Amino acid sequence: MTRPEISFEFFPPKNIEATFRLWDTVQVLAPLAPRFVSVTYGAGGTTRDLTRDVVSTLHKHSGLRTAAHLTCVDATRAETLQIARDFAAAGVTDIVALRGDPPKGANGFVPHPEGFHSSVELIEALKETGDFTIRVGAYPDKHPEAPSATADVDYLKRKLDAGADEALTQFFFEAETFFRFRDACVKAGIDKPIVPGIFPVENWKGARRFAEGCGTHIPDWVIDAFETATRDGSQDLLATAMCTELCSELIEGGVDKLHFYTLNRPELTRDVCFALGVTPEAKLENVA
Repeated sequence: MTRPEISFEFFPPKNIEATFRLWDTVQVLAPLAPRFVSVTYGAGGTTRDLTRDVVSTLHKHSGLRTAAHLTCVDATRAETLQIARDFAAAGVTDIVALRGDPPKGANGFVPHPEGFHSSVELIEALKETGDFTIRVGAYPDKHPEAPSATADVDYLKRKLDAGADEALTQFFFEAETFFRFRDACVKAGIDKPIVPGIFPVENWKGARRFAEGCGTHIPDWVIDAFETATRDGSQDLLATAMCTELCSELIEGGVDKLHFYTLNRPELTRDVCFALGVTPEAKLENVA
């Protein structure tokens, strides 16, 4: 089996305990030599300052190529582009450009009166502002707000045509879901890389809630398997085996890059990577 290139997503900590957990996660996963790591925004842009600080610290002290999430939520165009310029000045030139989720309690995304109205507008502006590598989101299962799966593919093409370099997909449970989406993208004329998003399930209850919220289809066999494993106390074993099999099927189908959503819990992601032949290349210096 071909050794895939990997990348990891982290989220910014909200307290001291979570800060230690993040740095522990970095220490565990950095030796696997990811091609980049990304740091998310919270819903409604709630962790904007934390994201900026974590990205800057990771870039400066870890030696990892670090990508910052940037959204259109609750900010003017000038404010958003200033954040991007600040990242570039700090040496961070990788951006994951997203429309962003609305704040909790909001009925839907409402653009700031002086802000970007869509991720396409954000991508176009970033492309003009500086020499960024821009990644965007993609949805193998229909986005909850999209009128159809075809509309999802069409919108992804608009984002890539606007200047994005690569797409990272939402997670999914079956390889066929990704292959079907990839085929639809090729048919639509998309020729830029589409990287599968992989989610090792550490907590089934939380994962199921997350999947239902973002429109990810959960096959009945997955529900049955995790409910049985939860009763038996073998959830981690099942999650590792299921995730490893999914990744293996993707690689056999021609995928050479995988993007892992770690939730700042590195053990399952590390174990899956080991099973795929991705082993430590070097020890990370202490992050300080």
